[in-house]
Amino acid sequence: MNAASTQSTAPLHGLTVVDLSTTTPGAFASVFLADAGADVVMVEPPAGSALRALTGWPALARGKKSLTLDLHTDTGLAALHNLLRSADVLVTTSRPAALERLGLTPAHLADLNPRLVSASITGWGTTGPWANDKGYEALVLARMGVFHGKAQMSERPGPSFTPTPWASWGAAHTAVQGILSALYERETSGVGQHVEADLLRGAASMDTYNWFFELVCARWPDAYQAMYAFDDQGRPAAPLIYPLLVAQTKDGHWLQFAQTEPRLFFAMMTEFGLAHVFTDPYWQGIPLFDDVERRVELRDTMLEKVRERTLAEWQHVFDTNPDVSAEIFSDPVAALDHPQLQHDGRVVTIDDPDRGPVRQPSTLVHVDGKPLTELRPAPRLGADTEEVLEGLTSGPTASSAAAAPTGELPLAGVTVLELGSMFAAPYGATVLTDLGARVLKVEPLAGDSMRNLVAFPEAGGAKVLQGKESVALDINTPEGLAIVHELAKRSDIVLQSYRAGAAKRIGVDAATLKGLNPDLVYLNAPGYGTEGPYGGRPAYAPSVGAASGLTMSDLGGLDLHGDDLEEIKRVALRRHTAGANPSVQADGVAALGVASSMLLGLLARKRGRALGDMTATMLSSATHALMDRNSDYANRPEPPVSDPDMYGLGALYRLYEASDGWIFLAAPRDFEWNSLVEALTPYADLGDEKFSTPDLRTTNDTDLAETLAAVLRTRSKFDWEKELNAHDIGCVVVTEQTSERHLQGDEYFEAGYTVLADSPVFDEHRRLAPLTRFSRSGVKADAGCTIGEHTDSVLTEIGISPERIAELREKDVVG
Repeated sequence: MNAASTQSTAPLHGLTVVDLSTTTPGAFASVFLADAGADVVMVEPPAGSALRALTGWPALARGKKSLTLDLHTDTGLAALHNLLRSADVLVTTSRPAALERLGLTPAHLADLNPRLVSASITGWGTTGPWANDKGYEALVLARMGVFHGKAQMSERPGPSFTPTPWASWGAAHTAVQGILSALYERETSGVGQHVEADLLRGAASMDTYNWFFELVCARWPDAYQAMYAFDDQGRPAAPLIYPLLVAQTKDGHWLQFAQTEPRLFFAMMTEFGLAHVFTDPYWQGIPLFDDVERRVELRDTMLEKVRERTLAEWQHVFDTNPDVSAEIFSDPVAALDHPQLQHDGRVVTIDDPDRGPVRQPSTLVHVDGKPLTELRPAPRLGADTEEVLEGLTSGPTASSAAAAPTGELPLAGVTVLELGSMFAAPYGATVLTDLGARVLKVEPLAGDSMRNLVAFPEAGGAKVLQGKESVALDINTPEGLAIVHELAKRSDIVLQSYRAGAAKRIGVDAATLKGLNPDLVYLNAPGYGTEGPYGGRPAYAPSVGAASGLTMSDLGGLDLHGDDLEEIKRVALRRHTAGANPSVQADGVAALGVASSMLLGLLARKRGRALGDMTATMLSSATHALMDRNSDYANRPEPPVSDPDMYGLGALYRLYEASDGWIFLAAPRDFEWNSLVEALTPYADLGDEKFSTPDLRTTNDTDLAETLAAVLRTRSKFDWEKELNAHDIGCVVVTEQTSERHLQGDEYFEAGYTVLADSPVFDEHRRLAPLTRFSRSGVKADAGCTIGEHTDSVLTEIGISPERIAELREKDVVG
């Protein structure tokens, strides 16, 4: 099938997206839409978008058109407005003041084209105390506390910088979810609306359980103390570090184990020759010990056991023992060689007219085992200007605004049947509950294992269960399966995240459920795949982070090794911190991809373009989050990496010590230099000839960093934040506590980043606000649920009598 035919049947074919993005989040968002068949028109200045300098440009711009316009002229601005009159979607990444100057406020856009869905992606949102502050990725992560949480990635004191685009990916997909929801609603109302997403909420969405862990510790400090993976001396402090062991092989390769289920941990220890620890009184309580000595001894012993064998010997174990697995730490480019990605056809090579063959991830969503569309190369600058301008009309083409509902939930009436566990897939359904979808979570009688991931009851699953209805049943019984089948008949979407083959064995695969309900949107969201060499393996955030390149990206490309046990322990700590920090990790990346995929399937069905069996895997989604750096081609520019001490990307984008803490300075663009010099003139002379041009500043970056460090150390962190922001220079205080505890503070609540919810476990509490804002549609923010809280009401709804429910409960079919 050629590219034209796949585009004509694609779910978003016929929709025009105007992309005014100047930063990575917008590019991430619009490439998802382009991959789904939308006609994406990038509007670039005559000199070209700054994004063209990115390593990942050939992937981020694939399948799009390039239109060059000078928006500083009346002619260019008029052409843009004419283009928007017939467009379906607009994506922007500028601050509110800049959009107002271009006549692109929500009100102006609604007048220009009432059917337009406009999406604004900013650092902080368009309201609140930081709305017009610089929104660079690192500023957001620093203020949130992510750099504090990553502190042990480096061996020096203080926070550690990460170059991975966590917030950009999060904001991109929360924007995509807003766009798809608004388009879905427009199919009924006929009217568009404005959608807002921001980097702060995008990054905060990725936390798995730490929010409620921190809430518990804050509410009951005498009963529950915060327990992190390692203490401040680098010694093991939490039991999960053992099943999630990071270890070096005999020949210097690094492995990330993921043996979190009790039987898998036992299998790993048996393979290590350590099965005796489960019966030896000395190791009673394994892997939870009160004394630090045994915690250290156990880890040392396990590290030494891994070090006894080469990678090839360990690979033989993984190939022959299905209960023991580990991933090799890969860099983002090498990650595309992963056997599962290759098996699934999730890596493609596209011939670029200027760069030659470019290897890159295929579409995030696959349908019936194949990429969503056939991908086309990125356009040359201005390649489509003439074609696009010739197609413009000189006057209004949009109809006047019809009366449209306000305050209604965009996904009202949509039912999702969730068959899965933990976070990576289920949180994708959670996102849809805030948009109005009803999510029926089918879980075992004992509950989803996520509920008990931390010591306080229900804290582990409180976030992922927000807004859902829990139906507890034994799906492996005929009666339990019959109930699931009945629910599938009444659902719009089925989400399943079982390992390869499990859905079919149980009787909830796509063919079976679509046989009962042909209109179902069915999404497979496994860790690795629905078949293939890794399809049956368990997938956890640290292992997928290692396999996909996320962890090595966090480490700034540093390929660290150890020559003896003490060095190995230090390096393992750095790698563990990069891959297993709960604030931002592969689980969250995958969940956002799942939410976008379900919404794409839902909109496709609404538009009469229903898709087949959809799949979005945890591993492939992680590679998509690295598309700005994992494209591979001849003479590619290397992506920016942090310095060895993890301060940042250079003197003008890095962490600095103030007199009383840390700040992050972000002034990387050439035009920001003069403002920085002016702001610092009372305190320092930056007029040295060696800093006078961009090239000289790059050449003398170390000297510039030392000069700035000496100046910034002289005043308090809050003084610098206030002073530099007054000159429109990006500067924030680095929060020195976990992001989840920090975000629960009054400042974030008053700014609207968090809202109140009422839980049957936690009573009234603050939770992260819905990830997307709408100008017309509403959202909601519910709390979690207890195991089987809705079993009786849901079963009654499908016609099962109270007497029959009691019988099923007596037989342990439902709970």
